[in-house]
Amino acid sequence: MNELQAMILGMIQGLTEFLPISSTGHLYLGRHLFGLDEAGLFLDTMLHIGTLFAVLAVYGDDAVEMLKRPFSRLMGLLLVGTIPAAGAGLLFEDFFEEISRTGVTIGYEFLLTGAILWMAERWKDKEGAPIENITYRDALFIGCFQAAAIMPALSRSGLTIAASLFRGINREASARFSFLLSLPAIGGGVMLQGAKLFSGEGREAIGLSPLLLGALFSAVFGYLAVRWMIGLLKRGSLRPFAIYVWILGLLIIGAQWFGVF
Repeated sequence: MNELQAMILGMIQGLTEFLPISSTGHLYLGRHLFGLDEAGLFLDTMLHIGTLFAVLAVYGDDAVEMLKRPFSRLMGLLLVGTIPAAGAGLLFEDFFEEISRTGVTIGYEFLLTGAILWMAERWKDKEGAPIENITYRDALFIGCFQAAAIMPALSRSGLTIAASLFRGINREASARFSFLLSLPAIGGGVMLQGAKLFSGEGREAIGLSPLLLGALFSAVFGYLAVRWMIGLLKRGSLRPFAIYVWILGLLIIGAQWFGVF
């Protein structure tokens, strides 16, 4: 993998991690395009570290406050919201890895992501509950959607924002809770990947320069995506993203049907 490919993959990871269009699905497509289908843990870990820094750059004050008050209500909500994905990931790790490796279902997953985003617009309520009014039941409901988004082309940010809107949470709070919920999700993924790397699994021969550039571009474009999504949700609609992933899903299904993908 060269530096240009790493920068492009970093840009894809950063943008699509926080736009509701699925980072894993787009990274699969990017790797397939570059013939890097086997580029694994080293690259994944560095790209996710980049997006972790992107969230911290935007919500650093929240993160510091939670570290100071580890038993705060917000920390409890994030813990409850993380449990479903953590449980699903541990119980069905081999299944999810196989699905992600083959990409056989990603076209249909993009279609499902679009359907959920489209429906969420019918539940939107600009005057809905602020983040302070999120209940533990809300957090568990949103967490179940995050667990489903372990599937490669179901968007984590898209599904968690949609789930928040389904629960009557206002749009700005939906975005904030979704992005804060990404901290334990991404952080946990990085630790799991790091443990595998430490054990010697998946150590690809990728140069240091492409890895660092990929992480840098992931962080920069992730930061821009978070900022842009926060503004968009205040005044815009999720439906253009739904249309985009529908078109992409249909193109992928068609390509698979004709044996060109």
